[in-house]
Amino acid sequence: MEKIAQNNYIEFLGEIKERIRCAQYDALKAVNKQLITLYWDIGRMIVDRQNQYGLGKSVVENLAKDLQMEFPGIQGYSKDNMCRMRKFYLQYKDNEKLAPMVQEIGWTHNIIVMESCKDNLEREFYIRMTYKFGGAVLCRKSVTADEKNWKI
Repeated sequence: MEKIAQNNYIEFLGEIKERIRCAQYDALKAVNKQLITLYWDIGRMIVDRQNQYGLGKSVVENLAKDLQMEFPGIQGYSKDNMCRMRKFYLQYKDNEKLAPMVQEIGWTHNIIVMESCKDNLEREFYIRMTYKFGGAVLCRKSVTADEKNWKI
């Protein structure tokens, strides 16, 4: 290639790479939002059924076992995680400010915020900072919450 054409090609290649990276990031955000919505819905469904039929904790254990059998190799349906989904829904269902915000950060980040923050003001701060700066903010938070064994 001659020099001008080569420079144009390098610029063109750079534009394509940037477009690919943007699309990958947008896809990741969309998948994350759907996963958070799914976990919210599962938490809501568990709470609704427990209230409607007076079911205890055993329903969560049974759901976890049955979902793991139905979806082998897919992580996220352990008993502990199902309990977190329930807690996640209960934590934010009546909070019009935080409920939409939790969809903007990943599940692991939501767990750390939910488990290690003392009140909604602190939760809001860490959700906003995680959205703006990424998970590094929570790494620092998890160090202070080490007594709860939270680490990323």
